[in-house]
Amino acid sequence: MRIILLGAPGAGKGTVAKRLTAYDGSIQISTGDMLRSEVQQDTPLGIKALKFMVGGNLVPDELILEIIGKRFELDPPKGFLLDGFPRTIPQATALDAMFARLGIQLDLVANLVVPEAVILDRLSNRRTCSNTKCQEIYNLKSTPPGPNNTCLKCGAMVIQRADETVEAVTRRLQVYRQMTEPLIEYYTRTGQLLVVDDKATEAVAATIIRGVNTHACI
Repeated sequence: MRIILLGAPGAGKGTVAKRLTAYDGSIQISTGDMLRSEVQQDTPLGIKALKFMVGGNLVPDELILEIIGKRFELDPPKGFLLDGFPRTIPQATALDAMFARLGIQLDLVANLVVPEAVILDRLSNRRTCSNTKCQEIYNLKSTPPGPNNTCLKCGAMVIQRADETVEAVTRRLQVYRQMTEPLIEYYTRTGQLLVVDDKATEAVAATIIRGVNTHACI
Protein backbone atom coordinates (compact mmCIF):
# COMPACT_ATOMS: atom_id res chain seq x y z
CA MET A 1 0.00 0.00 0.00
CA ARG A 2 1.03 3.59 -0.64
CA ILE A 3 -0.53 5.88 1.94
CA ILE A 4 -0.17 9.33 3.45
CA LEU A 5 -1.24 9.56 7.11
CA LEU A 6 -2.62 12.95 8.10
CA GLY A 7 -3.59 14.05 11.61
CA ALA A 8 -2.59 16.43 14.35
CA PRO A 9 0.55 15.76 16.43
CA GLY A 10 -0.32 12.93 18.81
CA ALA A 11 -3.19 11.61 16.68
CA GLY A 12 -1.53 8.19 16.62
CA LYS A 13 -0.11 8.19 13.10
CA GLY A 14 3.09 6.40 14.11
CA THR A 15 1.26 3.70 16.07
CA VAL A 16 -1.20 3.08 13.24
CA ALA A 17 1.65 2.97 10.72
CA LYS A 18 3.35 0.21 12.71
CA ARG A 19 0.13 -1.84 12.60
CA LEU A 20 -0.16 -1.35 8.85
CA THR A 21 3.45 -2.38 8.16
CA ALA A 22 2.58 -5.78 9.60
CA TYR A 23 -0.26 -6.12 7.07
CA ASP A 24 1.72 -6.15 3.84
CA GLY A 25 5.30 -5.21 4.65
CA SER A 26 4.98 -1.57 3.59
CA ILE A 27 7.67 0.66 5.08
CA GLN A 28 6.85 3.34 7.64
CA ILE A 29 8.54 6.58 6.65
CA SER A 30 8.44 9.03 9.54
CA THR A 31 9.87 12.43 8.77
CA GLY A 32 9.81 13.20 12.49
CA ASP A 33 12.05 10.21 13.22
CA MET A 34 14.32 11.16 10.34
CA LEU A 35 14.70 14.71 11.61
CA ARG A 36 15.30 13.60 15.20
CA SER A 37 18.00 11.25 13.90
CA GLU A 38 19.64 14.16 12.09
CA VAL A 39 19.51 16.22 15.31
CA GLN A 40 21.00 13.41 17.40
CA GLN A 41 23.82 12.96 14.87
CA ASP A 42 24.42 16.72 14.88
CA THR A 43 24.34 16.91 11.09
CA PRO A 44 24.04 20.28 9.30
CA LEU A 45 20.39 19.48 8.54
CA GLY A 46 19.78 18.53 12.17
CA ILE A 47 21.32 21.76 13.46
CA LYS A 48 19.08 23.79 11.18
CA ALA A 49 15.96 21.81 12.09
CA LEU A 50 16.49 21.84 15.86
CA LYS A 51 15.72 25.52 16.37
CA PHE A 52 12.29 25.00 14.80
CA MET A 53 11.49 21.69 16.51
CA VAL A 54 12.14 22.82 20.10
CA GLY A 55 9.60 25.63 19.72
CA GLY A 56 6.92 23.36 18.31
CA ASN A 57 7.14 24.99 14.87
CA LEU A 58 7.12 23.25 11.50
CA VAL A 59 10.51 22.62 9.93
CA PRO A 60 10.80 24.73 6.72
CA ASP A 61 9.77 23.06 3.50
CA GLU A 62 13.21 23.13 1.93
CA LEU A 63 14.71 21.14 4.82
CA ILE A 64 12.01 18.50 5.05
CA LEU A 65 11.81 18.12 1.26
CA GLU A 66 15.55 17.49 1.16
CA ILE A 67 15.36 14.54 3.53
CA ILE A 68 12.20 12.98 2.08
CA GLY A 69 13.46 13.45 -1.47
CA LYS A 70 16.66 11.54 -0.75
CA ARG A 71 14.68 8.68 0.80
CA PHE A 72 12.46 8.16 -2.24
CA GLU A 73 14.94 8.90 -4.99
CA LEU A 74 17.87 6.86 -3.66
CA ASP A 75 15.86 3.86 -2.40
CA PRO A 76 12.20 4.07 -3.47
CA PRO A 77 10.07 1.58 -1.49
CA LYS A 78 7.39 -0.53 -3.19
CA GLY A 79 4.95 0.17 -0.37
CA PHE A 80 5.09 3.02 2.15
CA LEU A 81 3.22 4.81 4.92
CA LEU A 82 4.19 8.47 5.00
CA ASP A 83 3.90 9.60 8.62
CA GLY A 84 4.20 13.34 9.22
CA PHE A 85 4.55 14.50 5.61
CA PRO A 86 3.28 16.52 3.86
CA ARG A 87 2.25 19.18 6.38
CA THR A 88 1.62 22.13 4.08
CA ILE A 89 0.10 22.72 0.64
CA PRO A 90 3.52 23.56 -0.91
CA GLN A 91 4.88 20.29 0.48
CA ALA A 92 1.91 18.40 -0.97
CA THR A 93 2.35 19.88 -4.43
CA ALA A 94 6.10 19.21 -4.32
CA LEU A 95 5.38 15.62 -3.26
CA ASP A 96 2.88 15.22 -6.11
CA ALA A 97 5.53 16.40 -8.55
CA MET A 98 8.11 14.00 -7.14
CA PHE A 99 5.69 11.05 -7.27
CA ALA A 100 4.77 11.90 -10.87
CA ARG A 101 8.44 11.99 -11.80
CA LEU A 102 9.08 8.62 -10.12
CA GLY A 103 5.88 6.99 -11.39
CA ILE A 104 4.42 6.48 -7.91
CA GLN A 105 0.63 6.33 -7.52
CA LEU A 106 -0.91 6.95 -4.07
CA ASP A 107 -3.61 4.57 -2.82
CA LEU A 108 -5.20 7.07 -0.44
CA VAL A 109 -4.67 9.77 2.17
CA ALA A 110 -6.01 8.85 5.63
CA ASN A 111 -6.91 11.69 8.00
CA LEU A 112 -6.91 10.55 11.65
CA VAL A 113 -9.37 12.65 13.65
CA VAL A 114 -8.71 12.89 17.43
CA PRO A 115 -10.06 15.55 19.88
CA GLU A 116 -7.40 18.12 20.83
CA ALA A 117 -7.98 17.58 24.57
CA VAL A 118 -7.03 13.92 24.10
CA ILE A 119 -3.94 14.87 22.10
CA LEU A 120 -2.76 17.39 24.70
CA ASP A 121 -3.13 14.85 27.49
CA ARG A 122 -1.47 12.12 25.45
CA LEU A 123 1.60 14.08 24.38
CA SER A 124 2.23 15.97 27.62
CA ASN A 125 2.35 12.62 29.44
CA ARG A 126 4.59 10.95 26.87
CA ARG A 127 8.17 10.09 27.82
CA THR A 128 10.96 8.75 25.62
CA CYS A 129 14.01 6.64 26.44
CA SER A 130 17.13 8.82 26.21
CA ASN A 131 19.14 5.94 24.72
CA THR A 132 19.29 6.77 20.99
CA LYS A 133 19.53 3.06 20.17
CA CYS A 134 16.34 2.31 22.11
CA GLN A 135 13.92 5.28 22.03
CA GLU A 136 11.16 3.28 23.76
CA ILE A 137 8.00 5.35 24.28
CA TYR A 138 6.09 5.54 27.58
CA ASN A 139 3.01 7.32 28.92
CA LEU A 140 2.94 8.37 32.58
CA LYS A 141 -0.71 7.32 32.86
CA SER A 142 -1.17 4.25 30.67
CA THR A 143 2.32 2.75 30.21
CA PRO A 144 4.64 4.28 32.84
CA PRO A 145 8.43 3.80 32.81
CA GLY A 146 10.35 1.94 35.50
CA PRO A 147 11.46 3.19 38.94
CA ASN A 148 13.17 6.60 38.95
CA ASN A 149 12.09 7.23 35.35
CA THR A 150 14.19 4.48 33.85
CA CYS A 151 13.49 2.56 30.67
CA LEU A 152 12.08 -0.92 31.26
CA LYS A 153 13.78 -2.10 28.09
CA CYS A 154 17.38 -0.85 28.44
CA GLY A 155 17.62 0.89 31.83
CA ALA A 156 18.47 4.35 30.49
CA MET A 157 16.81 7.51 31.78
CA VAL A 158 13.40 8.37 30.37
CA ILE A 159 12.91 12.01 29.41
CA GLN A 160 10.26 14.43 28.20
CA ARG A 161 11.07 15.71 24.73
CA ALA A 162 11.30 19.49 24.40
CA ASP A 163 8.47 19.52 21.86
CA GLU A 164 6.12 17.58 24.16
CA THR A 165 5.71 20.02 27.04
CA VAL A 166 2.21 21.48 27.47
CA GLU A 167 3.39 24.79 26.01
CA ALA A 168 5.08 23.21 22.98
CA VAL A 169 2.16 20.85 22.29
CA THR A 170 -0.30 23.75 22.45
CA ARG A 171 1.82 25.64 19.96
CA ARG A 172 2.11 22.60 17.67
CA LEU A 173 -1.67 22.25 17.60
CA GLN A 174 -2.05 25.92 16.72
CA VAL A 175 0.45 25.54 13.90
CA TYR A 176 -1.37 22.42 12.71
CA ARG A 177 -4.70 24.22 12.50
CA GLN A 178 -3.17 27.12 10.61
CA MET A 179 -0.91 25.30 8.17
CA THR A 180 -1.81 21.62 7.93
CA GLU A 181 -5.61 21.48 8.05
CA PRO A 182 -5.84 23.04 4.54
CA LEU A 183 -4.42 19.72 3.32
CA ILE A 184 -7.75 18.12 4.19
CA GLU A 185 -9.48 20.28 1.58
CA TYR A 186 -6.61 19.73 -0.86
CA TYR A 187 -6.87 15.93 -0.74
CA THR A 188 -10.67 16.04 -0.66
CA ARG A 189 -10.54 17.79 -4.04
CA THR A 190 -8.24 15.09 -5.42
CA GLY A 191 -10.66 12.39 -4.26
CA GLN A 192 -7.96 10.65 -2.21
CA LEU A 193 -9.05 11.54 1.33
CA LEU A 194 -10.37 8.97 3.80
CA VAL A 195 -11.56 10.38 7.16
CA VAL A 196 -10.93 7.97 10.06
CA ASP A 197 -12.40 8.76 13.48
CA ASP A 198 -12.23 5.32 15.10
CA LYS A 199 -10.80 5.30 18.63
CA ALA A 200 -8.82 2.04 18.83
CA THR A 201 -5.64 1.54 16.81
CA GLU A 202 -6.78 -1.80 15.38
CA ALA A 203 -10.07 -0.27 14.23
CA VAL A 204 -8.23 2.63 12.58
CA ALA A 205 -5.89 0.23 10.76
CA ALA A 206 -8.81 -1.94 9.63
CA THR A 207 -10.67 1.09 8.23
CA ILE A 208 -7.60 2.16 6.27
CA ILE A 209 -7.06 -1.34 4.87
CA ARG A 210 -10.69 -1.45 3.72
CA GLY A 211 -10.19 1.95 2.10
CA VAL A 212 -7.11 0.75 0.21
CA ASN A 213 -8.89 -2.40 -0.97
CA THR A 214 -11.93 -0.39 -2.10
CA HIS A 215 -9.67 2.05 -3.96
CA ALA A 216 -7.93 -0.84 -5.72
CA CYS A 217 -11.26 -2.11 -7.00
CA ILE A 218 -12.30 1.24 -8.50
